[in-house]
Amino acid sequence: MNVNTDTKLFSKEFTRNPYPAYERLRQEEPLCKMKFPDGQDGWLVTKYEDAVELLKDSRIIKDPSKLFGGNMEYRSVFMHNMLFSDPPEHKRLRGLAQKAFTPQMIMGMKGRIEEIARELLNESSGKQSINLIDDFAFPLPIIVISEILGVPAEDRDKFRIWSNSIIDSSNGENPEQVLQHINEFISYLSEWFQQVKNKPGEDLISQLVLAEEEGDSLTERELFGLVTLLIIAGHETTVNLIGNTVLAFLENPDQLQLLIERPELISNSIEESLRYNGPVEFSTSRWANEDIEFKGKTIRRGELITIALNSANHDPEQFDQPEVFDILREKSPHLAFGKGIHLCLGAPLARLEGEIALRSLLQTFPDMQLAVDAGELEWRPGMIVRGVKEIPLHTGK
Repeated sequence: MNVNTDTKLFSKEFTRNPYPAYERLRQEEPLCKMKFPDGQDGWLVTKYEDAVELLKDSRIIKDPSKLFGGNMEYRSVFMHNMLFSDPPEHKRLRGLAQKAFTPQMIMGMKGRIEEIARELLNESSGKQSINLIDDFAFPLPIIVISEILGVPAEDRDKFRIWSNSIIDSSNGENPEQVLQHINEFISYLSEWFQQVKNKPGEDLISQLVLAEEEGDSLTERELFGLVTLLIIAGHETTVNLIGNTVLAFLENPDQLQLLIERPELISNSIEESLRYNGPVEFSTSRWANEDIEFKGKTIRRGELITIALNSANHDPEQFDQPEVFDILREKSPHLAFGKGIHLCLGAPLARLEGEIALRSLLQTFPDMQLAVDAGELEWRPGMIVRGVKEIPLHTGK
């Protein structure tokens, strides 16, 4: 099967609704050899069972320098973090980042997150229409992660531009602009780290910089990589979780009414949204560290392996009626946050923010409706996040 033409993978039509293409791939070629938008040849995995097995396979690695050398293109300054590392480096780097994401610290932030949500919605409460992304879904998580890290309030919009550019660069477009934004980001972080060294605070960045100075093995590149990962992953996932969740409810008004009548279903609702239309489309890059025989095919050493997370979460062999958005569905083992040692560190924080955001929105705008047809919404390009650029809403006020 000619995947690129027959299913039009990575086209605007696919991005708008990838699920019919995923269904066809699961049936006809669940382990599919193909060329990705960045020019790499590799394998796309679409079935749940295969995804789980490969996500946990120690023969598949995240650090490409082990295969291609330290100067290869993929090993950018932002990739020196636990997401692109393997044991034992992974354990050390994840342990440092874990300081900000203990269950106690996350639950301790609940009141502050609720306060931020109220403040944002109070600014929009009298309006007849809002843009959900710009007015609420983006600022909520960026304020939260900024306060954890110590990002100055006046610089948050810069971080949105830079992180969007880095995330969207996976589609291979506008390389000059991406490079410019990367250089701006590196310059900003370098100055920030120096300021923190001279005058540390109580924020996570200060903790990480001081840890480096006190002999912990964080190099400058690892500091760049870890901070970048926390900034981007700390808000990108949640922006799209909020947007996709609200969109799912507005397109399924029976489920919205059910949640209004039974607010105790809020946690179930977030889990179902994560499964139904998760905020992360594909896993980050992995490579075979040796030849692997898998489901009758040979994955050669050095070949790219990409997991279609949202396809796995729609696999009918794992989920009954996967195309149905059902907040009464029993808690499912979805893969929205990955699996194995690279399971998303910030998943509990994203879940908490998603619940607070949804509850606060329904309390403020119980009659909200889409201001445009859902088919007119523009989905973000790229191979990492799944979310729309804007969601215009009539508030019902």
